[in-house]
Amino acid sequence: MDKPRLVIRYCTQCQWLLRAAWLAQELLSTFADEVGEVALAPGRGGIFEIHCGDVLVWERKRDGGFPQAAELKQKIRDLIAPDRPLGHSDRKQAEPPPPPGSDEISAPPSAPGQ
Repeated sequence: MDKPRLVIRYCTQCQWLLRAAWLAQELLSTFADEVGEVALAPGRGGIFEIHCGDVLVWERKRDGGFPQAAELKQKIRDLIAPDRPLGHSDRKQAEPPPPPGSDEISAPPSAPGQ
């Protein structure tokens, strides 16, 4: 099976090359064995998109800004290696709710003689 190709399309007018290159190195460092290529594709008009094969993973306008590296890694991982742990970049597991009564504040101990 061929390894997926990641493409980061960035706006040259907006000078987003450094942001695109930084995210590319983050993805290459994390997914060195899982991806075949990370390409930077210059564009215009405020574009900032990240594709994994034919899947649009991130679009700046649609998703409300630029991705955080950890969030982007999670989205890419979910597509190409869903069982792979990401260590500190992984989602926090939902914590169970506290037991009933644990949110009560206990009274301070009484001073002797009171």
